[in-house]
Amino acid sequence: MARLTATLLLSVLGGIICTCSSAAAGSRTCEDSLATPLPYSSFTSSSAYGRGHGAGYAKLNRKQGAGGWSPLDTDRYPWLQVDLGSRKQVVAIVTQGRYSSSDWTSKYRLLYSDTQKNWRPYLQDGNIWTFEGNVNSEGVIRHALQHAVLARFIRFIPLDWNKEGRIGVRLELYGCSYWADVIGFDGQGVISYRFRSKKMKIVKDVISLKFRTTARDGVLVHGEGQQGDYISLELSRARLQLSINLGSNQYGSIQGHTSVTSGSLLDDDHWHAVVIERSRRNVNFTLDHHTQQFRTNGEFDHLDLDYEINFGGVPVSAKPSSGGKENFVGCMEGITYNGDNITNLVRRKKADTSSFHNLTFSCAESNSFPVFFNSTSFLRLPGQSDSDALSVSLSFRTWNPSGLLMFTALAGGWVEVGLTEGKVTVYMNLTQKKNSRLDISSGSGLNDGQWHSVHLNAVEYYVMLTVDGDEASTVRTVIPISIQTGGTYYFGGYFLHTNIRSSQRSFQGCMQMIHIDDHLADLRAVEQGLIGTFENVSLDMCAIIDRCVPNHCEHGGRCSQTWDTFSCNCSSTGYTGATCHTSLYQQSCEEYQHQGKSSGSYWIDPDGSGSLAPFRVSCDMAEETVWTVLKNNLSPQTAVSSVDQDGKAVLKITYNVTDEQVFSVTSSAENCEQYVAYACRMSRLLNSPDGVPFTWWVGRANERHSYWGGSGPGIQKCACGIEHNCTDPKHYCNCDADLRTWKEDAGLLVYKDHLPVSQVVVGDKSRAGSEAKLTIGPLRCKGDRSYWNAASFTSPASYLHFPSFRGETSTDISFYFKTSSTHGVFLENLGTTDYLHIELRGGSVVVFSFSVGSERVELSVRSHVPLNDNQWHRVEVEKNIKEAVLQLDGQHRDIRPTLSQGRAKLEFYSDLYVGALSGQRGFLGCMRALKINGVTFDLKERATLTPGVNPGCQGHCSSYGMHCRNRGKCLEQYNGYSCDCSLTAYDGLFCTDDVGGYFETGTLVRYDFPLDAGPFALREVTSLSGVGVPREVNLTREELVFSFSTYGAPSILVYVSSRTQDYLAVVLRHNGTLQVRYSLGGLAQPYTIDVDHRNLANGQPHSVNITRNLREIRLQLDHYPVATYNLPKNSDTQFNSVKSIFLGKVFETGQIDPILIERYNTPGFVGCLSRVQFNSVAPLKAALRSGMAAPVSTLGILVPSNCGASPLTISPMAAASDPWHMEAVGAVFPFNEDKASSDGVDRNSAIVGGIISMVIFTVLCIMVFVIRHMFRHKGSYHTNEAKGAESADCADAAIIVNDPAFTETIDESKKEWFI
Repeated sequence: MARLTATLLLSVLGGIICTCSSAAAGSRTCEDSLATPLPYSSFTSSSAYGRGHGAGYAKLNRKQGAGGWSPLDTDRYPWLQVDLGSRKQVVAIVTQGRYSSSDWTSKYRLLYSDTQKNWRPYLQDGNIWTFEGNVNSEGVIRHALQHAVLARFIRFIPLDWNKEGRIGVRLELYGCSYWADVIGFDGQGVISYRFRSKKMKIVKDVISLKFRTTARDGVLVHGEGQQGDYISLELSRARLQLSINLGSNQYGSIQGHTSVTSGSLLDDDHWHAVVIERSRRNVNFTLDHHTQQFRTNGEFDHLDLDYEINFGGVPVSAKPSSGGKENFVGCMEGITYNGDNITNLVRRKKADTSSFHNLTFSCAESNSFPVFFNSTSFLRLPGQSDSDALSVSLSFRTWNPSGLLMFTALAGGWVEVGLTEGKVTVYMNLTQKKNSRLDISSGSGLNDGQWHSVHLNAVEYYVMLTVDGDEASTVRTVIPISIQTGGTYYFGGYFLHTNIRSSQRSFQGCMQMIHIDDHLADLRAVEQGLIGTFENVSLDMCAIIDRCVPNHCEHGGRCSQTWDTFSCNCSSTGYTGATCHTSLYQQSCEEYQHQGKSSGSYWIDPDGSGSLAPFRVSCDMAEETVWTVLKNNLSPQTAVSSVDQDGKAVLKITYNVTDEQVFSVTSSAENCEQYVAYACRMSRLLNSPDGVPFTWWVGRANERHSYWGGSGPGIQKCACGIEHNCTDPKHYCNCDADLRTWKEDAGLLVYKDHLPVSQVVVGDKSRAGSEAKLTIGPLRCKGDRSYWNAASFTSPASYLHFPSFRGETSTDISFYFKTSSTHGVFLENLGTTDYLHIELRGGSVVVFSFSVGSERVELSVRSHVPLNDNQWHRVEVEKNIKEAVLQLDGQHRDIRPTLSQGRAKLEFYSDLYVGALSGQRGFLGCMRALKINGVTFDLKERATLTPGVNPGCQGHCSSYGMHCRNRGKCLEQYNGYSCDCSLTAYDGLFCTDDVGGYFETGTLVRYDFPLDAGPFALREVTSLSGVGVPREVNLTREELVFSFSTYGAPSILVYVSSRTQDYLAVVLRHNGTLQVRYSLGGLAQPYTIDVDHRNLANGQPHSVNITRNLREIRLQLDHYPVATYNLPKNSDTQFNSVKSIFLGKVFETGQIDPILIERYNTPGFVGCLSRVQFNSVAPLKAALRSGMAAPVSTLGILVPSNCGASPLTISPMAAASDPWHMEAVGAVFPFNEDKASSDGVDRNSAIVGGIISMVIFTVLCIMVFVIRHMFRHKGSYHTNEAKGAESADCADAAIIVNDPAFTETIDESKKEWFI
């Protein structure tokens, strides 16, 4: 809700203060001594113990007389009264005991009044306040009043004192002078303040006044304009109602009427202060220090008033339009309107008061004399005895539904008038005649705190009961015999000195206007002890308190009350607890999942006890990822039909939640998405590539967006435009081709700050033949960053420091923790007088302690299982005006009522510390999801700035990180750890699931490295063998790992090309043996490593690991030992400008090793490849995982498969025991490049075989040369520039020329091979 600025508030306060002549100057230094300068006669008391103990000696630090005031020991209602001479503003009281004695007062109350009548008790936080007094005779105890008291008379009421002495007191009051013009209103007169111009168009208003009345209805302020604007402040059933209308339009679609109610029991004949501050539509409405802030309805900002504004009622000319409302009866003072002192203008006759018959600048005194009853009070009054007529009437007000109002004994029986379930009941028992019992009742709901009158009249043979003066509803009944009165009447129900006891409970409330035998009882004579008697009553005072105003029941809870307390009905609110503070629902779908719930519809409450209401969502928990789904009103494939004058169709998308509720989901989510689809026939969408979009959508904050699903902000494209596969390549959307056949553009919107879609405007729908259908899917969000916001505390002295927070009327704190420690402080917050503390004790007990003032409360719960078990546990605490609650794991609870005189609001705390303060043993472990009053505290962010605290939950990887295999990176998680497989060729929880694919004939995978070494450049990694790889694409170290299985040979398995002539190739030769070819420059021919004597094209899975560090090459095949080779000295050691990785087949430009092309590239690899990784790049995984953004392309059919190459678990076998090796004894490991022969082998046979091989090789070379010469036009073309896709004569060429990494210009002397 919008709030008024501080400047406005300060100006208002200044305006209020200036209405008081002296207080204005002394508002900051209102600390004058008020009692000490007074004469002896200004002090009076109920009694004095002796001549030297008189009231006039009760001045602070005085030793005259007996050194203070003490009443008689027999005084049942002692009081000390100070007459300040005139109305003063009292801000503090100081007390001492009687000088050099054992007499002092330990507890007391204060009453105040302007007239020595109708006393009012000092209230604080909605309670009749009890002050803590002295503990000795000389100590000085000072109490500053929470709110200043304006009064002439102050009464000091002792409640408790030193039991070894008696009541004794010396006191001082501090404050300053106060004066204001007072005007009396008789219900006829109205003050009219005329504006300087006939019409006022007002943006800001400040109205302040004080009023005092015994009437429960009446208009205090009224102003209206001819355009329908108005402002009205009136009393209605003793409550104050402010009504404002800044304007409604003529069609009635904009309604400006706004009405707010504040306070209750305002007909108590005490002064009440009102301030109304308005800045445009923002309003502060303050009554007696309680402020309501609200925003007026409608869309207008100005209050248009005509001619005048009226105080005290509605002028006669405006009575018809006001509905005949009653004018105000009572007194007002300090009336100001926008800086003008109205009361001063009236005194100077500058305002219209012509409607007053007799204008007075004083307050008429009330004749009422109320009596205040508590549960142990009674009042006894005399009446006529032996009379055959009984007449009793009174007025009462109470919150209790039941209680005894009056009891009197008859000569033969008794009569009882009481309140039963809010109705007045009369029980009459006549013992003179058997079974003569009479029961009658009238009225309902009379325990509403309002004044109600009761009149019981019994004469001759009739009894009549009238409630609230309604003669028409008077209940009459016949009695069988005439009665005879006993002459004594008891009021209030608690009479210890009678033998007859009523079944009714004692009355708690106020009574006044008591009539017995049609005569008004003289209660002042009762006070003076002249007639009757009483016990524990407060005379001339009604201390009724409305405990439901302000309403402490939150979130729309309904408040009900008795005399002592209130209760909240939380049904249908979505909240629970003593004040409807705690949400019944979890904060997210994520939290429901961790409670073991399955997919379904759930209520969530993201801000817990905050102002946001719970709402229903769908939770999709079918997968590991939990999705929160918000559905909308648009059906799939909704036909776009209606078009406005501009030729546009507007489709509004509504959800079953408010904008604030949607934002609470998206703001805490990790990612959000929403599917959109536009099916079209001759209906263009974005008018790409460069036109003004025909269609756009509106998202959060009413922002307009012209990108479509599958694209992103600022890109006027559809998904096909991003993927380069639109129907017409000239456009970036299928629908922009404007075809007569149905097409569709669909995809996901994933920029969550723009979601959800609230409106779609379709612009190309007015042409003949154009059709369109729209689909807007539900908003889907995953992840809950608030729920998993965590920090780890690694030192007992570590803590997180947060700024202070204010404890509201209700304060709640919740968090999750896990630890292996038995002790530790979770958090604490030290205030100037209040503090809060939560800690773990003994490994099984959680303690919540807090203080309010000098009082301390401690709650504790014990768990049946250890809490230091490194499992998550949840702590929830709440402190509200009624009770404090501590809950552990949703099961164990401890509840304590708060102190009856506790503060309604905790003071501003000092800074919050999560963990340990100095001298405390801090929490060791992990904490997450810390929420205070519905606000999530960002533990993770603060932990990044704090030593001794780490973001997230640390420590799992050190214990369990070895489970992340194949170079998977262990990541600390909130509830354990996870394995990051993104830089590996594996998948799965522990990076152990093979990622592979089956290559059909002609299939290839190509992975390209960008020129600028951007996000896909080779990164520094450390292999299992300790080989490092530099960041740049000029490599001196590399590692190639893969597995394969095939029946076909020859073929190229892996080929790594460069932008120079450098390359690395791994091939299968014609006989199925493996060959590794390195060409790094410096050598006439590539350096080759042949792995002979083994046919690997046998359909079995084989693994290859090739690692190079400068000249050293380490090669491992399957589980054979590692063989080491060295590049020749003439060879370069740098693999320059790595360009691409090819799997299955080479499809490259530039100079290619002709032996590779001629021997191994046709028809290409057929079989399975898996686990392919070159340094930190996994090209095959990138090709098979569509969600990975990588520069990878695939040609042909690639079917995902692990190729049977599941993780090997057997130990490496020796060559001698290898069943595939034909020479089981004396075998030479086939990786040996020198092929050293063992003894016994015929060397001549080897020579003859070599000669034959050379002849065959020569013949084959001649045949290849002839074939290349005859068919060269089919394998190459000459070009001086890169061609477009249109010039490509096959799909293969299209791939190359469309390749964004292909940036070089081909020299005419070079050829491009397509084999």
